[in-house]
Amino acid sequence: MQLEYIDRSRYRNKEDAAFINTLREHYGRFYLLPEGGSNALAVKGCAEIVAEIEQDFDFICSACGTGATLAGIISGLKEPQKAIGFAVLKGAGFLRDEIENFLQLSETDSPAGWQLNTDYHFGGYAKTTPELWTFIEKFKQDFDIPLDAVYTGKMFYGLFDLIQQGYFPAGSRIIAVHTGGVQGNFGFSQKHR
Repeated sequence: MQLEYIDRSRYRNKEDAAFINTLREHYGRFYLLPEGGSNALAVKGCAEIVAEIEQDFDFICSACGTGATLAGIISGLKEPQKAIGFAVLKGAGFLRDEIENFLQLSETDSPAGWQLNTDYHFGGYAKTTPELWTFIEKFKQDFDIPLDAVYTGKMFYGLFDLIQQGYFPAGSRIIAVHTGGVQGNFGFSQKHR
């Protein structure tokens, strides 16, 4: 693999045919990984997450950046299971359309049983607050499971908050997908000390 670093102005045009043709001219035949690895193959792969869960469940939760992981999870659901994506971006309402597009690419009919929660972004992508960081540290202390401040910390914070609010019917079985990402925590921990 060869990584191609580009500046912000070129990045804004990352999907333009002219930019892609420039890459083709320079590298020949290549595979361009989309942002977040988000494409139909990613959705198909993420559908396997649901297939590997051995417990029956009512709800499955995931952090949501580009929408591909959530779309894959949705495509693997069986009625009456429901998925909740916790957006990590500020102003992420547009992701609903992105998720629908991913579901169409994967030739999956969008079941009614999913939603995107946009209330727990803590200021936006890779943004954090002392409140979120305190939650992440307490979660590690209580459960010995590390969370990251970009994705899983926000998702678990939102999930615990919804549980506390009584959002889920009594007796609900909830799966939370931990997507990793804890390697970035060192910088955040230094910021909140």
